[in-house]
Order: sequence, then C-alpha cells, then structure tokens
Amino acid sequence: QVQLVESGGGLVQAGESLRLSCAASGTIFRVNAMRWYRQAPGKQREWVAIITTGGTFYAESVEGRFTASEDNAKNTVYLRMNDLKPEDTAVYYCNLEDGRSVNYWGQGTQVTVSS
Repeated sequence: QVQLVESGGGLVQAGESLRLSCAASGTIFRVNAMRWYRQAPGKQREWVAIITTGGTFYAESVEGRFTASEDNAKNTVYLRMNDLKPEDTAVYYCNLEDGRSVNYWGQGTQVTVSS
C-alpha cells in the first residue's frame, strides 16, 4: 500500500509564493507518473502538473508560474508556486500512478490566495 502526504499549503497574498511537498511511503515498485491536481470550492478537480520519465508538463493556467520537481532519494515531489493569484485558491492533491496504473491520492493541502 502506498501513502501520500501533502504539506506546505497556507494563506498568502497575491503575488507571493508557496512550495507544496508530497511525501510517498509504502511499497512502490514502479511509478508511471506523479501528478498534482487542485479542486476549488464548487468546481471539479483539475489537473495542474505531471512528472513522467518523458518530461514535466503543466496546465496552461499555471505554465510559467508553477514548477514541479522530484527528489527520488526522499520519495518526495514538490510544486513550487510563484506569482500566486486568487484563482489559484484550492485544495491541492498529489497523485501517484504506479506501474500497474493504480492511482493513489493524498489527503490534500489547502492553498488560499487573498487579493
């Protein structure tokens, strides 16, 4: 079983930055991809970024402001969020897709951006 724990959320003002972390633990034989998603109140969960062996890609809404990275030695992925906007307010989730295409989710971390 795989566990994912996000951290690093908080309340910031527009234009400020945050770095989210997602620590993975448990038995992980192979990872197809790590993803970040977010869900704003009253909206569907939306994809934000993906890290694969083929590269790292971003949703258009965060391209150029957010950077996803990983530290394999720590089994941790990060989401550096710069120039935050009120519309970035959401609960942010990390997702791991393993080699069998089974998906695991963290509990989420709240990011609130005030104008």
